[in-house]
Amino acid sequence: MSTSKTARIGLSTASVYPESTASGFELAARLGYDGVEVMVGIDPLSTQIDAVQRLVDYHQLPVLAIHAPCLLITQRVWGTDPWEKLERSAEAAKVLGADVVVVHPPFRWQRDYARGFVDGIARLEDETGVIFAVENMYPWRAPGRGLQAYAPSWDPTEQDYAHTTLDLSHSSTAEQDCVELAETMGKSLTHLHLTDGTGSAKDEHLVPGRGTQRAADLLHNLANQDFRGHIIIEINTRRATSRSEREVDLVESLEFTRKHFVRSSSRRSSFAVTPEGEISELTR
Repeated sequence: MSTSKTARIGLSTASVYPESTASGFELAARLGYDGVEVMVGIDPLSTQIDAVQRLVDYHQLPVLAIHAPCLLITQRVWGTDPWEKLERSAEAAKVLGADVVVVHPPFRWQRDYARGFVDGIARLEDETGVIFAVENMYPWRAPGRGLQAYAPSWDPTEQDYAHTTLDLSHSSTAEQDCVELAETMGKSLTHLHLTDGTGSAKDEHLVPGRGTQRAADLLHNLANQDFRGHIIIEINTRRATSRSEREVDLVESLEFTRKHFVRSSSRRSSFAVTPEGEISELTR
């Protein structure tokens, strides 16, 4: 688990797309989120660290994590060298005060990058002091077969990563159970993308609780395990027909998280009176 003192609930700026990074900060601050994860590259402003710092200062809201530009649509953001992208992501994290960089496994066609990825991630963590939390992905489904688009694997539990990110929409698309996957990740689970899915081949990123992943159970288990990483709401609100409709989804996601990220009562107390008349608590 992360070494931060308490788990904080943040909003991914991807959750407000097609609105801007600035809108992500504004909504996160107004709706009561603890911080923001910046998805680098979808909005050009997200690549300008000075501009992001101004948003931090204006809204008095911290950046909890940086999502490196490793999506298909961000392949040319911050250059084309994947290692340079990760180095710049670490630099951005340190400037903005974030302690986590989220990174996807390489695409299979990035052969050299994939070949040295596991060792390279460990090296970057040692050199930068920033956590690189490798995210679970999924096989791309085609009629009759699954396409292995990621290397060395779409499942980070198959490699020896010190830190991992669990995304519930991705576990849904991969037809995995998020609770079981979290157990397999074990102590490496550092970062959570809280969302949902229905098992569709499409990466849905639903509001948590609207799909079939056991999001509530996962949150409850993590709370009982004293999870201290970041819980980031990363949902798809592209179909929202208005700002108010988008806000409803963001508020529902935050309330869901707060409702279920609670620990079970671990103590049952009763009391006894000693012969001297003193009251003592009995714990079992």
